[in-house]
Amino acid sequence: MTAALELRSLRKSFGGIAVTQDVSMTVQPGERRLIIGPNGAGKTTLFNQIAGEISSDGGSIHLFGQDVTRQAVRRRAHLGVSRTYQVITLFARDTLLHNVVLGILGVDRRRFEPLRTLASEHEVHDRALAILDTVGLAHRAQALAGEISYGEQRRVEIAVAMAQKPRLLLLDEPLAGLSRDERVIVGELIAAIPRETTIVMIEHDMDMALEFAERISLLHYGQLIVEGDREAVVSDPRTREVYLGA
Repeated sequence: MTAALELRSLRKSFGGIAVTQDVSMTVQPGERRLIIGPNGAGKTTLFNQIAGEISSDGGSIHLFGQDVTRQAVRRRAHLGVSRTYQVITLFARDTLLHNVVLGILGVDRRRFEPLRTLASEHEVHDRALAILDTVGLAHRAQALAGEISYGEQRRVEIAVAMAQKPRLLLLDEPLAGLSRDERVIVGELIAAIPRETTIVMIEHDMDMALEFAERISLLHYGQLIVEGDREAVVSDPRTREVYLGA
């Protein structure tokens, strides 16, 4: 089976400080992978490398069997990579509907067509509304993104990411800053994403994250030091030492 994501000896340094150090990882299609580690472990940098937002100093990245190590962000997006961020990246002065429409058009070749039909415009808006409905926000489609609650913004971010029909979805701390009730809602939304989409998630809320994860990778100072299923990783003494504080 061709892996959804394969990292081979991936490296990145900033000013002589190694942030990812020879990270090798294989994620299978449909897998739910959790990446954990203390602050500064290199988790977000690793996501930025996978998405193509920063270049790697060494190693390689393969998406669905294709080497994309030197390919641009837009090329990886067209191969099916989508992501969310630690910090909300919505267009605050645009409506929720327009934010999702922009997500759709980001990987839709029709955005380059100068004579797009009214029917195609309606099709995109209808699809965006349907996607908002999957995160329970269709009724707020015309609200401005900057005027809804933080928890709702997190849900819209997932909607925008899913609007691109991702084959690989990178979720960077999607539960961060949410109340307990909001974490439950967002956790259920993530759990409902079809298996056609492989998910790799960074998260510090261990109770929620462990319910999601099938395999876990632990990063520490940019190195992958533990990897396996939930029971194996949680019980590993290195996990307790560097992450759980035991």
